[in-house]
Amino acid sequence: MSDLFWLTDAQMARLKPFFPKPHGKPRVDDRRVLSGIIFINRNGLRWRDAPAAYGPHKTLYNRWKRWSDRGVFAQMMVGLAA
Repeated sequence: MSDLFWLTDAQMARLKPFFPKPHGKPRVDDRRVLSGIIFINRNGLRWRDAPAAYGPHKTLYNRWKRWSDRGVFAQMMVGLAA
């Protein structure tokens, strides 16, 4: 059994309305990246210590940084709490 965290279909469906619209080229798999970001934050790891299953650590960090700066994660929390 894997110790990795993966968002379920139901969780992704609840989060999807909060995702920013893509600009140009398609985004890397949202489920993989968001699951990786949650895994890193839950376990207090450095970005470079992310398991390979979540993709390149740079991708995880870049998505976290961009969406944090734009307030996407804050909107997700407020929306889910409502």
